Amino acid sequence: MVHTRMSAIGWVVGGSETVVRALLDALGPEGTLAAYASWQDHVYDADDWPAEHRDAYLAEPPVFDPATAEAARDHGRIPERVRTWPGARRSGHPEANVVAIGARAAWLTSPHPADDGYGPESPFARIDQVLLLGAPLETITLLHHAEALARAPKRRVTFRIPVVDDGRVADRTYTDIDTSGAAYPYKTLGLEEDEFAVIAREALAVGIGVSGKVGRAESHVFPARELTAFAVRWIEDRFGVSPDAGPTR
Repeated sequence: MVHTRMSAIGWVVGGSETVVRALLDALGPEGTLAAYASWQDHVYDADDWPAEHRDAYLAEPPVFDPATAEAARDHGRIPERVRTWPGARRSGHPEANVVAIGARAAWLTSPHPADDGYGPESPFARIDQVLLLGAPLETITLLHHAEALARAPKRRVTFRIPVVDDGRVADRTYTDIDTSGAAYPYKTLGLEEDEFAVIAREALAVGIGVSGKVGRAESHVFPARELTAFAVRWIEDRFGVSPDAGPTR
């Protein structure tokens, strides 16, 4: 899974297409490239909108169609480039969806449960490595997977989205950890930077992941399982374990 900040790399002939082709070349024919796409029209904070915009949205909300829905723009240029690549596959969750190209793209993107978009049955559990290609440490979406797995009491949200299902539009309900606000009360820890950046930096300090330059970009590669396990322990050490929590899967 790649997170990229193109501006950090420096000028690249061919732009985002060249970056995707280089990653596919590095992975080889048996490899699979994935990116966190989400959805540009998924709304987290409609209450902050002007009333007329909010009313118009609620009267006729956009429909999530995995085949056409634009990747979230604030995730950078690469997710949308991967989404539209020939042969790309996309998971069906409107907020947590992943796009992938390569030998195991179909396996990686399906299934994606509606009631646990970042949990043990989601595509995030099938990721092998995470590459930050100039992207800041706080962009590691895999750490939402760790939040979902951690047995500490967490904040969850429920929302309804119209989706295309077998050629028809149907309302679907999704329940998940709160990725817009916070799944855990991180503010009580008094951290000096984003909690994901803190976790990632501490993981690097104990030897989980390697760092180097790609072009001008400070970049990092993390083994997904080791980073997830580290983050789960980090969360549970600070926020405890629910009395009724089962084992971490």
